Amino acid sequence: MEIERRYELLINGKECKVESSWLGESLMYVLRERLGLWGTKNACEQGECGSCSVLIDGMLACSCLELAATAVGVDITTVEGLGAPDNMTDIQQSFIDEGAVQCGFCTPGLVVAVHDLLLSNPAPSGQEIKEALAGNLCRCTGYGRIEAAVVKVVQQRHE
Repeated sequence: MEIERRYELLINGKECKVESSWLGESLMYVLRERLGLWGTKNACEQGECGSCSVLIDGMLACSCLELAATAVGVDITTVEGLGAPDNMTDIQQSFIDEGAVQCGFCTPGLVVAVHDLLLSNPAPSGQEIKEALAGNLCRCTGYGRIEAAVVKVVQQRHE
């Protein structure tokens, strides 16, 4: 017998009610299918590609590996919580300016990962940028433009 529950999650600074949820649903599924936060992408569902990356209490995490029901009481930030089309972050704008957005599927996860990197390391080396992006798969860009976007943000922030 499946038990459905109601609970609230703190997402992007707002309390979000989750209704009729099965307790085994991943955070990624709940974000997308129950709450309509489509920026969190569903790709591998095994924590290997980074497309579903979010920040949980400020820590980078693959939302496909987290049970939504266990995320009650923590602060969840999705790509939507970082910036909107009419108010983009410097990271999002740099991705556009440097051509780091190709098909766009991996972009939200990469933006979250770069945000996490620059919070903890405002002046990363090229190797540190590569290491921070290693958990995100991109089939279109070859990573050169993504790395250039990160370098541009770092340079702009230090001007």
